[in-house]
Amino acid sequence: MDSYPAVEDHGLIGDLQTAALISKDGTLDWFCAPRFDSPSVFGGLLDRCRGGYFQVSPEGVDYTTKQLYLPGTPILITRFLSADGVGELVDFMPVAGDRATDHHRLVRMLRVVRGAMRFRVDCRPRFNYGRDRHELEVHPDGMVFRSPGLALTVNAVRYADQLGEMPERRESEEGICVIASLREGEAGGVVLETESPERPRPYSPEETRELLEQTRDYWRGWLGRSCYTGRWREMVERSAMTLKLMTYAPTGALIAAPTAGLPERVGGERNWDYRYTWIRDASFSVHALLSLGFTDEAWQYQHWVDERIREAEVGGVPLQIMYRVDGSPDITEEVLDHLEGYRGSAPVRIGNAAATQLQLDIYGEVLNALHLANDHGLKGSHEGWQHLVRTVDWLCAHWDQPEDGIWETRAGRRDFTYGRLMSWVALDRAVRLAHRHGRPADVGRWTQARDRIYEQIMACGYHPGRRAFVQHYATDTLDASLLAMPSLGFVAPTDPMWQSTLRAIDGELVSDSLVYRYDPGATADGLAGGESTFTMCTFWYVQALAEAGRLDDAQLTFEKMLTYSSRLGLYSEEITPAGEQAGNFPQAFSHLSLISTAANLDRLLDAQG
Repeated sequence: MDSYPAVEDHGLIGDLQTAALISKDGTLDWFCAPRFDSPSVFGGLLDRCRGGYFQVSPEGVDYTTKQLYLPGTPILITRFLSADGVGELVDFMPVAGDRATDHHRLVRMLRVVRGAMRFRVDCRPRFNYGRDRHELEVHPDGMVFRSPGLALTVNAVRYADQLGEMPERRESEEGICVIASLREGEAGGVVLETESPERPRPYSPEETRELLEQTRDYWRGWLGRSCYTGRWREMVERSAMTLKLMTYAPTGALIAAPTAGLPERVGGERNWDYRYTWIRDASFSVHALLSLGFTDEAWQYQHWVDERIREAEVGGVPLQIMYRVDGSPDITEEVLDHLEGYRGSAPVRIGNAAATQLQLDIYGEVLNALHLANDHGLKGSHEGWQHLVRTVDWLCAHWDQPEDGIWETRAGRRDFTYGRLMSWVALDRAVRLAHRHGRPADVGRWTQARDRIYEQIMACGYHPGRRAFVQHYATDTLDASLLAMPSLGFVAPTDPMWQSTLRAIDGELVSDSLVYRYDPGATADGLAGGESTFTMCTFWYVQALAEAGRLDDAQLTFEKMLTYSSRLGLYSEEITPAGEQAGNFPQAFSHLSLISTAANLDRLLDAQG
């Protein structure tokens, strides 16, 4: 455990309330409980010594590994291949259900399928991000790690008369290590449980097999509801499952990523906690989910947003930009100085200070999502409309002010063009909804504000010297967020102003099909260091190319982008110049935009004939 497996060398499993990352060498090195945003139990991604891990891997032999998902599921299979034999580790989490619970299970099943192999099973939890001490209780059927805030039980799976020799066991304050030999056809396993009964109990092979089959059937049944039949079915379905894994079932909240503190660039300070629900991400999810036919999930989102607006303080800002998975707004940022960070990338942050930023674009994303849901027959309630009217009225009075922007820069507020664009979208969609259903509202005021925003963007957001729409009104810096302009209906894809903007982005922000958000060297964003290309922006670029009639370029760029995924089809936030995943992993933004882009590109290619 001396080195960090690369971010992309991990698979994601989960139970719809929390999730775990398991590396290709069989190490469970990220798991928070009982929720996505709870403190970590295993946090080896951020510190190999102090973070904790649970490793299952061959001992004393050279081996290679391969990972795959059981088709149609997030059940992870890690295969160990050596000259002496082949082993197979199966990891999964039984679905926890729609009611919040502290009880979660993670099953690790090991067997040898050829020859013989010796394995090391090393369990070293570190509770509360490695800040809490624990006590270890060893029992005949397993062990219990007890910390002040959480108990973790390791239950043995009992296979009768299989071990040819007695396992070697070493106990210490740090944890427990077992070394055992297995021959072809032999198997072993453990079931990890949080907040389980006082003592461990043995699981039978039949019980774990039943849990596996139930988990498999749940996911294949869920995926069977997808209506996507396009060109990129395998990648789209994997993205859909990844998003589902990052959804907190009790509330329907979609987290941005299941991890915290993974750097945008190794050694840099851009290390954020993404285990929360951004209004923006949840809004984008509606388009992706509806394009696949998942209307129940889209309806859950609409209800979740209604609740957030209803709970907002009267007279204040209607929406915070992000919330915890239970809908609470308290997300205080702090630094974990005792952790070294992924590959030495400090500081490690938990919480997120950006929660208090003003980002006006979120209102456009919300209204656009609700408008799209309405197109699919998902109509809101009378009470929900009243909340929405108050929100839109607030935006009418506050859209024309500096804000922090979509990229959550920390250099002060600006008149960001994207924020104005999405304010225009919010008012435009609100007017359409009011007219469509004859709902009461000050539509005249909304229309007037919408038109004022349009005129301001055209006058101040377009830089004549650059012949391009720019990041904010006081700069000539380009910004990839503006690639969304045509798809949102603000400007025609054939408009000369947009065509020249796309050419400028082509020349400055695109690197062999990959797209940067903006150039940090050209604009102060309040943070040190540079950036890598941003995955979501690359997918937005594909859509912009397709809408501009450059379908061959769009398809090639999309196909190239698919080659940058991890071996398991997962994407983080960014891609480094070396083609590695960077930032928190996997990232909802990336998978949402992949789904939407695939659906739109399929439609345009089909229309071309």
